[in-house]
Amino acid sequence: MPLVSYSCRSIRRPVPRKRPRQRASKRREEPRVPATDLRIIAGRFRGRKLRYSGDVRTRPMKERVREAVFNLLADRATGKHAIDLFAGTGALGLEALSRGAVRATFIERHFPTAELIRQNAKALGCLDEVAVVPADVFAWAARSPDLGQAPWLVFCSPPYDFYIERQREMIELIGSLFGRAPSGSVFVVEVSERFAFALLPRARQWDIRAYPPAVVGILDTGMLEA
Repeated sequence: MPLVSYSCRSIRRPVPRKRPRQRASKRREEPRVPATDLRIIAGRFRGRKLRYSGDVRTRPMKERVREAVFNLLADRATGKHAIDLFAGTGALGLEALSRGAVRATFIERHFPTAELIRQNAKALGCLDEVAVVPADVFAWAARSPDLGQAPWLVFCSPPYDFYIERQREMIELIGSLFGRAPSGSVFVVEVSERFAFALLPRARQWDIRAYPPAVVGILDTGMLEA
């Protein structure tokens, strides 16, 4: 029988396919930036630091904007009950206390963040002057809580997307508080450039200032009554 020679090149062995490695599923973590400090700008707590967790869901008003807002308010925090809606770090309400507000109420739905506000107030020595309410702002407002007779200084600085995704609720929230506010109350509302103040009560009476990307409006009901 004749011999048959085979070339090495003519014989190909199948190469087994590598199966893609399955990555172990990781628990989704909330986005964070490094923990940092905020500071009180002026008043009796001037220069004191406030702890901030770094959770990006808690968007503190930029310090330059906060300073500009309180420069516009001048002494109008004095004697007021500061109401810090969507309080986050609580920097607005605590700044108001530092500048003469007699009391501050903070509404913050994220429990760990609400606890941090309480800890900051304790560190400042003003815990007996504050009420920290761990609740959804819309649900809290719907209960029409008793906030006393002192004029209010209302800060409304929610996530900007709320003015788009929950626009009707935001307008109703501000409108309902405006309708209940004691004489002489002041409203400070921070929005993004996507929202029009024309949708709010007394649209032409707001003192509107732009601090891109923020837009801040101040309405002094005492000026309306004069």
